[in-house]
Amino acid sequence: MTNIVKKDQIYSMKIEDIGHKGEGIGKIEGFTVFADGGIVGDLVKVKITVVKKNYAVGKIIKIEEPSPDRIDPICSIAYVCGGCQIQHMDYSGQLRIKEKKVKDNLERIGKLKNVTIHKVLGMTNPYRYRNKAQFPVGTADKSVIGFYKRKTHDIVDIETCHIQHDVNDKIIKIIRDYINKHKISTYDEKTGKGLIRHILTKVGFTTGEIMVVIITNGKNLPNKGELIEALLDEIPQIKSIVQNINTKRTNRILGQECITLYGEDKIVDYIGDLKFNISPLSFFQVNPIQTKVLYEKALEFADLNGEETVYDIYCGIGTISLFLAQKAKYVHGIEIVDEAIQDAKENARINGIENVNFYTGAAEEVVPKLYEKGLKADVVVLDPPRKGCDEKVLDTIVNMNPERIVYVSCNPSTLARDLKYLDEKGYKAVEVQPVDMFPHTMHVESVVLIKRKHS
Repeated sequence: MTNIVKKDQIYSMKIEDIGHKGEGIGKIEGFTVFADGGIVGDLVKVKITVVKKNYAVGKIIKIEEPSPDRIDPICSIAYVCGGCQIQHMDYSGQLRIKEKKVKDNLERIGKLKNVTIHKVLGMTNPYRYRNKAQFPVGTADKSVIGFYKRKTHDIVDIETCHIQHDVNDKIIKIIRDYINKHKISTYDEKTGKGLIRHILTKVGFTTGEIMVVIITNGKNLPNKGELIEALLDEIPQIKSIVQNINTKRTNRILGQECITLYGEDKIVDYIGDLKFNISPLSFFQVNPIQTKVLYEKALEFADLNGEETVYDIYCGIGTISLFLAQKAKYVHGIEIVDEAIQDAKENARINGIENVNFYTGAAEEVVPKLYEKGLKADVVVLDPPRKGCDEKVLDTIVNMNPERIVYVSCNPSTLARDLKYLDEKGYKAVEVQPVDMFPHTMHVESVVLIKRKHS
């Protein structure tokens, strides 16, 4: 198409869709233009900042007619901070957009028809839902603790975050006061110098237990006794204060070495009636309310009667495996991260669950080996990372010939690709239940019931 938009020119445009990063998408005489902050239904004036062969990028300079879904965000830095992309959209509008995202991917990439796609299961209160927060620490004119600005590594200083547990407001203030009082250096990514890099917090929503992790670029933490005392005076429910050492020039937040400064080296929380130990390094779903919703749907789709052998592929710390084990004959969990497998084994032990076994290794290597040994599955549960499943894994599952597959996905595009592949191999996606795990962001999880086609 002939490019008709010009850089630095101003145009009127209707926002017709929303991209995977939350950017508004419209057309100017058929030419696609992306504009941050636009939502479906907005009529906007945009100034073009970038022109490429097939699209342009514009900056919204005026909203001429707001979308019916447009609201004032609750957070004063919603347009600056990179944590939420669509807080300026009414929550019911957010859920509609996420459902459309799943539908569009399944139709466009998956070429799938006759699949029942349910409405997204949202939250009654879509705020203060995260049980884990990671705050980078740095220095501007003064020490700053907050989140990265959109598309940068500049830190926006914050006092509160409306999607995190509200105890974080107190924790950040205490640590900021401590840094300023004792003139503690903060980390500079450009030079690799400075002591305090990140603050990580974890909160048990059911137990109320709190962990504070201070990530440092070196072992010596000056006046740490005073910091511990200040935290405990203000927040007595803190069960664990840990120093994590990370001296590497890397984007990874956590290093491997942890020193427990106060209390336990882990906290405890529950999903349903299952208990989980949470350490500084362990992964745990960040929205416990919706995790329960997600897992209950996966369990419903698995439709277990107590006689099945189940594979839980990409099992992480065994959260889904342990849910399944309560209803299955036996569960085999596979995960590449060894620390996660150690956590999974410990979580099975503390819950007294014995009909489960965990294997460390890449799914594409472990699953075929187990199958070669004659270990077949009646039901397979998949919960892969964003890149989706390895083809070798899908091929082995097809050869096993299970009656049902339950696919838990955090990425609609790779989900659609994998469902298309399975469809071609004789497995039909029957039902899709999207779940909103991350309100105010463009992320959406889905649970899919896939059944073997009978000729």
